[in-house]
Amino acid sequence: MQRLNGKETALQIRKELQEKVLIRKELGKKTPHLAAVLVGSDGGSLSYVTAKVKACEEIGFDSTLIRFDENVSEDTLLAKVIELNEDQNIDGFIVQLPLPHHINETKITDTISPNKDVDGFHPMNLGNMMLNLPGFLPATPAGIIELMRRYEIETSGKHCVIIGRSNIVGTPLSMMLSRNSNPGNCTVTLTHSRTKNLKELCLQADILIAAIGRPEFVSADMIKEGAVIIDVGTTRVDDASRERGWRLVGDVNFKDASSKASYITPVPGGVGPMTIASLMMNTLKAMELNGK
Repeated sequence: MQRLNGKETALQIRKELQEKVLIRKELGKKTPHLAAVLVGSDGGSLSYVTAKVKACEEIGFDSTLIRFDENVSEDTLLAKVIELNEDQNIDGFIVQLPLPHHINETKITDTISPNKDVDGFHPMNLGNMMLNLPGFLPATPAGIIELMRRYEIETSGKHCVIIGRSNIVGTPLSMMLSRNSNPGNCTVTLTHSRTKNLKELCLQADILIAAIGRPEFVSADMIKEGAVIIDVGTTRVDDASRERGWRLVGDVNFKDASSKASYITPVPGGVGPMTIASLMMNTLKAMELNGK
């Protein structure tokens, strides 16, 4: 069994981006600038946005963090999105999800300029992805694809089973892995909470991707010998043995799955760092596409 080390791979991508930024600076060109909008004080969202800002600093990007109280009005948030769309100094920006219930997430996402939508959630970018046209790919699926590419995981003709049909991970990833590319050319089965005989389907998977947000849902008896396991889940569970009182676990029972998998992503240190690396790559791409 070999770990698909997203942390090390992401560090390598950061170094590559850092070199590109240094070259730009030597040529007197603009430094990429990423902005992040955070609403409320959710611990997970705050940690994730902080990690993005830290990644910008390490690479040499400029970054701006904009925070709002969880009671911010939808109109105020929309006004900020429009302002960021028009700010020529900002190359790309994200509005961290989830948002409070009184704010329409779709309305906010649709208002983000497709040319600055480095999270890849705007309908135009999702449509471009489906048609295999240029645009920004959703950060987590793109990070998974990049991780598989760098580890030279064979995907052509393989049966990939994805557990979870969200618009953020499962659905776009199913399209990306089925198209004629490398990695790609998979036969993809997209499963969800209403899927019957889920265990039997998982046992057929050469590549099994778990993205359902249910801690340690995938057990060893659901895994085909030699399968590649990609664990997208990150859930905090209580752990009195840890100083902070909790630990992160994925959707896969890592210890049991490791005995059967050929490759497997750990949690933490697997998909998460690749998501941030993908976001950084999109930010540089946004600046270049806008001719800066």
